[in-house]
Amino acid sequence: MKSKWKGLLFMSLLAGAVLATGCGGQKSADQGSGSGKQPTMGVAIYKYDDTFMTGVRDAINKAGEGKAKIEMVDSQNSQATQNDKVDLFISKKVNALGINIVDRTAAGVIVDKAKNANIPVVFMNREPLPEAMNAWDKTYYVGAKAEQSGTLSGEILAEYFKKNPTKTGTINYVLLMGEPGHQDAELRSKYAPKALTDAGFQVNEIARDFANWDRVKGQEKMAAFIAAYGDKIDAVIANNDDMALGAIEALKAAGYFQNGKFIPVVGVDCTAPALKSMKDGEMLGTVLNDAKNQGKAVYSLMDVLARGEVPTKDNVGFDISDGKYIWVPYIKVTRENMADIQL
Repeated sequence: MKSKWKGLLFMSLLAGAVLATGCGGQKSADQGSGSGKQPTMGVAIYKYDDTFMTGVRDAINKAGEGKAKIEMVDSQNSQATQNDKVDLFISKKVNALGINIVDRTAAGVIVDKAKNANIPVVFMNREPLPEAMNAWDKTYYVGAKAEQSGTLSGEILAEYFKKNPTKTGTINYVLLMGEPGHQDAELRSKYAPKALTDAGFQVNEIARDFANWDRVKGQEKMAAFIAAYGDKIDAVIANNDDMALGAIEALKAAGYFQNGKFIPVVGVDCTAPALKSMKDGEMLGTVLNDAKNQGKAVYSLMDVLARGEVPTKDNVGFDISDGKYIWVPYIKVTRENMADIQL
């Protein structure tokens, strides 16, 4: 009898253990929602030494601090390297991907990888082509409308030349572009001069060249422009602050920004070094590309998607356009309002 009772007790305990194990296993597979387990996120940045993307990285990490496990990697400006990083994230079974694509035309490959693994993907800062965005319903994008930044850059110059007209009546400008095929570079380069013509100015593009968003390359290209055109240049339009700051270094070496010799230079991003340059009386103005809110939006989207929810304004905190896009607006920054800007 005693032996039989022990046997029944053992079977009862065994059954309870199996049931508990089964329930526990089901919870852990639930992408971290309801189980108290933090979601895991894999984030690949196109390159780490980009000033603006450093701000986005910091904002993502800050937003997810204590709430998620975020693994962030440097793609070293190589699409092949980024693809390998994405494969690694997928092998680790992360709950969401955040991708700052190296080559926007290659986004379709990332989408296919994510779709096959059923891992939602949030692209940032570099907008994929529409066909890639529409290839899967768990593909999202966070960024800003590049044409707006171009327009605001041009408006800053227009305000300057209304007070300081050129001797010829025509604004002769040089253009430092980001990189070939990059949508932001193309649209900023188009809409900045357009804002000047819309304001009633005659414009003439003396030269343009790609400086790949880089300060050193911006300095090199500007030095070449100065050597070729000298004082014929009335303004410098740069697609980002790093290139604008590089141009300023070349201009300083040529005697500008001293003894009353000034040339207006505008950029985009509103980085801390750009604000310092403005304070020092060098850069005329920039456009705030809101790294802080872009980073917050990327994290919020990844978090909602990692929990298996459908993103809405209520659970993400940002307006979502066309069911896939979060657009963070640009802000014009001049010496008059720069003190109000908080990075």
